[in-house]
Amino acid sequence: MKILGLTGGIGSGKTTVAGFFRELGIPVFIADVEAKKIMEEDERVKIQIKDLLGEEAYLDDFPNRKYIAAQVFNDKDQLEQLNAIIHPAVGRKFDSWKAEQEAPYVVYEAAILFEKGGYKKCDYNLLVTAPLPEKLKRLQKRDNSSSEEIKARMNHQWSDEKKAKLADFVIENFRLNETREAVRRLHKTLLESA
Repeated sequence: MKILGLTGGIGSGKTTVAGFFRELGIPVFIADVEAKKIMEEDERVKIQIKDLLGEEAYLDDFPNRKYIAAQVFNDKDQLEQLNAIIHPAVGRKFDSWKAEQEAPYVVYEAAILFEKGGYKKCDYNLLVTAPLPEKLKRLQKRDNSSSEEIKARMNHQWSDEKKAKLADFVIENFRLNETREAVRRLHKTLLESA
């Protein structure tokens, strides 16, 4: 079974594009969602995160996301260490999930697919892009974050230009009807090559 890696910078609309693949009957694994579940449910991961960031990383046995974000987004070393805890657990979860799927291909959606080398495990990689003003507008609406906070998060990800060099396909997600049609065309291409 083939794997289509799906990525894009924050605010690009990866989740929207993933939804279009689901509409076409393709199973989608969203790494960030699974990572959140793992942080909430995996006792070993909880202990490792508390060891790294302190007891304040959890409140009433749930991740204190604002605290965690404040710690790691201003400290590249701590971010790397946190990723080293979570990413292997997500990888194991994906492998077991994939084994249960029956489809010509599956989609693995991850925000930092290229940055961490995850794209190498995929047969094809799709980059979703959007103009910067559109990304900022979406994120301010979604997260109620300031432009400065959003740009700080963006600085931890590669630029679209750098990612595009490694992507097999690029879809600009600006007008939804055009994005949906681009996904349909890509789906057809992938079915033909499966």
